[in-house]
Amino acid sequence: MGKSKSKDSPSRKLMHASSSDVQLHIYGVPFSLNRGFLAARSSKLAALLKENHEDDISHLLGDIPTDSETFELVARFCHGFDINLSPENIIKVLCLAHYLGMSEIHSTNNLTKKAGLYFQNNVLSSWNKTIKALKSAEIILQQAADLSLVDACAESIIAKVLHNPSLLGEPMRNVTTTDDDSENDENAYKSNVKRRLFVHDWKSEDLTLLSIALYEPIIRAMVHREVPLEYVASSLFQYLSKWVFLDTKREDDDPSTYERNSQRVIIEAVERLLPQKRGLIPSSLLSKMLQSAIILDAHTECKSGLETRIGKQLDQATVKDLLIPAQGYAKEEQYDTESVKRILKNFYSNYTSTDISGLVVVAELVDDFLAEVSSDIDLKLNTFLSLAELSQAATGGTNRNSDGMYRAIDIYLDKHRYLTDWEREEVCRVLDCSKMSPEACEHAAKNEKLPVRVTVQILFSVQLKLKDNVTKRIQRGPDNQLLKLEEDEEDAEGTSNSEEAMMKAEMEKMGNKVLELEKECHMMRREIQRGSYQHKIQKEKTSMWKEMKRKIGCMTSLQETNCHVKKKKVHPR
Repeated sequence: MGKSKSKDSPSRKLMHASSSDVQLHIYGVPFSLNRGFLAARSSKLAALLKENHEDDISHLLGDIPTDSETFELVARFCHGFDINLSPENIIKVLCLAHYLGMSEIHSTNNLTKKAGLYFQNNVLSSWNKTIKALKSAEIILQQAADLSLVDACAESIIAKVLHNPSLLGEPMRNVTTTDDDSENDENAYKSNVKRRLFVHDWKSEDLTLLSIALYEPIIRAMVHREVPLEYVASSLFQYLSKWVFLDTKREDDDPSTYERNSQRVIIEAVERLLPQKRGLIPSSLLSKMLQSAIILDAHTECKSGLETRIGKQLDQATVKDLLIPAQGYAKEEQYDTESVKRILKNFYSNYTSTDISGLVVVAELVDDFLAEVSSDIDLKLNTFLSLAELSQAATGGTNRNSDGMYRAIDIYLDKHRYLTDWEREEVCRVLDCSKMSPEACEHAAKNEKLPVRVTVQILFSVQLKLKDNVTKRIQRGPDNQLLKLEEDEEDAEGTSNSEEAMMKAEMEKMGNKVLELEKECHMMRREIQRGSYQHKIQKEKTSMWKEMKRKIGCMTSLQETNCHVKKKKVHPR
């Protein structure tokens, strides 16, 4: 019996005409049908019924491309009943009609012609109906492809997108907002006043109904036909948000092996389809996709492709984009720092601009990243050093200060108190003391976590800066004073000469203090090398900074360098 509840179903109508009935079982559903009606419409069934006189010929239709609902619809047509065609059943009806040979050659006004006209005039002309029809073809995809029905639907969709790309959704845009960084990532996909990633067009979501087997070739054809890439990218990430992103975030329900395999196939396909254009896709979404690929154990080519894309636009990324959680039971660190290393190498190898600002931005990003991950107690020393060296190597010739690196080192030493003296020295090896700000130097002078040698090195660097400033003052002083003398020669020649002599005396006094301080630093370094002075320096380290400033007569910040010069103050340029 068919599934239809109509009292006029073929199986019920001919139940009493047993001599002319034929029995069919389609996927477990029994049908009792009239031989003559079937033979009149179907050339295949006519031939089978002519050669076989048994009542049940189901075994001869083992490869029939249909389900019981579609077969009942076709059987009703053969028995002269009206049938309702729709976008959801039209492709299945066409495939079954072709299989049964229901053509105009066998019988006029047959089902193939009737369904074909409906498909052409009512389905392909509509965006939504075309997608619904294509979705229904997934269970008989090969038969539909052989009849070019899939190509017809795809061509209809592509033509409509070429005319109106916004059918795929509005282009993505980077989020620029002052919202709190702790805001849930889900808000990035929600359309609201404060923060929007997509401007959704509900028509565009229809494409997400398709399986990846249908979706991938359609998108590939769109790229080949030069649909604007920003619209293609928007569609791709809508597809991911529906089939991958939501499921990989679930914590209460572990997806089945089949679901994970399906998601892995999807993310690998989408990665192949992603446009290569730099900046077209926000780094935050590329990072999210990479994290999903790692969780799903996607193919190495997929993960490498995403790392390359992130690397090419790393100067547009944030620290959060690099915080990729490590996966697996044997994970040794909290974050996947190996992936970050590869991303950094991709950035440096692809950076061709003569403007070094991009290198400086990335170096600062790495400093911030190191400061973030340094609190991980499992972060290895070699990992910390390798990341720091990648940053330092690219910006070694710039004037970028070392405050960010110092902050990362300070956090690392604080969270890894078990390090030996040699290991602490290794951590500080990547710190360029000469590029630290006065504030950072003052903090370092009181930092008991730093090795003594590094503290002295920082203090010595400060002393050299002070000496340099004094030298510049001495060199500039006479010239400036001479200019003033020329301007005021008639009115204040005697006074100017007196002030000039006083200033020179102060400068000479300050120079002597600097030389004295340099000598003391030299003696301290010698004592440290012998090892006999180390304990004493450790105790006095906290007061060393004030003592140095006292010796040169400066009790304000290093940056100001306001020393006590009588009557006339000389400020640096």
